[in-house]
Amino acid sequence: MSKRSASNHDRHAITTTASDETTPLLTSVEPTPLAEPVDASLHQPPNGSAEDASEVQEDEEEDIPLPKTQIFLLCLTRVVEPIAFFSIFPYINFMIENVGDIPKEDVGFYSGLIESLFSATQMCVMIFWGKASDRWGRKPILVTSLFGIAIATTLFGLSQSLWQMILARCFAGVFAGTVVTVRAMLSENSTKKTQARAFSYFAFAGNLGILTGPLIGGVLERPADKYSSTFGKIKFFHDYPYALPNMVTSIIAISAALTTILFTLHIHHSNKKANEHTMSAWQIIRYPGVTPVLLIYNYVMLLAFTFTAVYPVFQYTPISLGGLSFSPELIAGFTGISGASQAAWLLLVFPFLHRKFGTGKILLWCALAWPVFFAVGPVLNLELRYGKKALFWASAPPALVLGSGVAMAFTAMQLALNDIAPSHVTLGTLNAISLALTSGLRAVAPALATSVYAIGVKYHILGGQLFWLCNVILAIGLLGALRWLPAKARGVVKRQQNGSA
Repeated sequence: MSKRSASNHDRHAITTTASDETTPLLTSVEPTPLAEPVDASLHQPPNGSAEDASEVQEDEEEDIPLPKTQIFLLCLTRVVEPIAFFSIFPYINFMIENVGDIPKEDVGFYSGLIESLFSATQMCVMIFWGKASDRWGRKPILVTSLFGIAIATTLFGLSQSLWQMILARCFAGVFAGTVVTVRAMLSENSTKKTQARAFSYFAFAGNLGILTGPLIGGVLERPADKYSSTFGKIKFFHDYPYALPNMVTSIIAISAALTTILFTLHIHHSNKKANEHTMSAWQIIRYPGVTPVLLIYNYVMLLAFTFTAVYPVFQYTPISLGGLSFSPELIAGFTGISGASQAAWLLLVFPFLHRKFGTGKILLWCALAWPVFFAVGPVLNLELRYGKKALFWASAPPALVLGSGVAMAFTAMQLALNDIAPSHVTLGTLNAISLALTSGLRAVAPALATSVYAIGVKYHILGGQLFWLCNVILAIGLLGALRWLPAKARGVVKRQQNGSA
């Protein structure tokens, strides 16, 4: 047997067997971890280059199947952070008013302040968690973060004053290690061939959390009033009306922590040699290609944050002021359509497109679609303003379904980030840097976007469509930014490159 065949044979001996592709998240595999990825420079041939060694490693990894049980467990963990973040949205304004004893006219300010401080806190600690996971291992950092979220979320539900709410929310932001660690673990449990599917599951899990969180908060807040026959006799729920949804979120976080302890097998960098190849955050930022990818990544997130902040307000705003005059039921319905459409694009379409065309093409197509998607808003308002309801209902849902395809850009940028990483040893820190920048952006961008929208509505600028014009221009700018995407981050699979050579 040749050395190459022996290498493949040994690697297959410690990896899992592919399961039926029709149910990728539900099939089981042997509970054995993937072999640790290695730096190509450590296996450079005597008369060859680092690139040659890297190509040999990629060839050996080509047939390694995705460890679906481990990916499934990591995706369960991924759900926790968006549930914890979004579960307070249905009741936060009422909680600020009633528990914090704040006048109605000031509630909006404090609501925005709490969320901005949460994101700002995440920004401050994200790099610490990334470097900690690189140094001490993914699993202990992930478990610590999950238990921290559970404690902080419970404390938020038990808050009895505004300052306690702010302190508890910032405390929750401190434990921001879950997302950065899960991203690094997904990267290490997949190969270049399988990472697109792995991160499509990751994105789907995030969307599931975004949908589940508000449901938990909306259904379980003030249980003593809503479900008096069950909770009305329990004094605790009268004294702490917003404790139950936070307790349920904490139980989900604790369950994810226990599952991670018992069943998640991948522990990163237990050997000294791996630790010797770590880099500082500044060294990673200065590594060729990293800075352009980070900037483009956050440009994409800027488009997402501004749209997400304004779209519910746009749906609520009266038609005469430039909105859609939707009822709460319609807003919820369109939110559900958007979430389901994004899930379909990410699970069913993205892996195929990435395998066939690569990261760069997907980003280009999303950049071309985004200005059109933003321009649809004013068009829908005009249809309703001139009484074309049949045309509106024939065009609005399909536009939302097709426009949701731009969500593929988020996963594509994650893959670009993985591809540009100096080595697997730096994945935790690199993801932490990216998420720190994103958290800072999330602390500022939504407030600016809603302010621009409010100014346009208040002063009837362009019929209330000032925000959409600004975002169309902003989206066009992404086309220019993509020119700086490094070739290494464009993600075209190797066999296609060979075929076109």
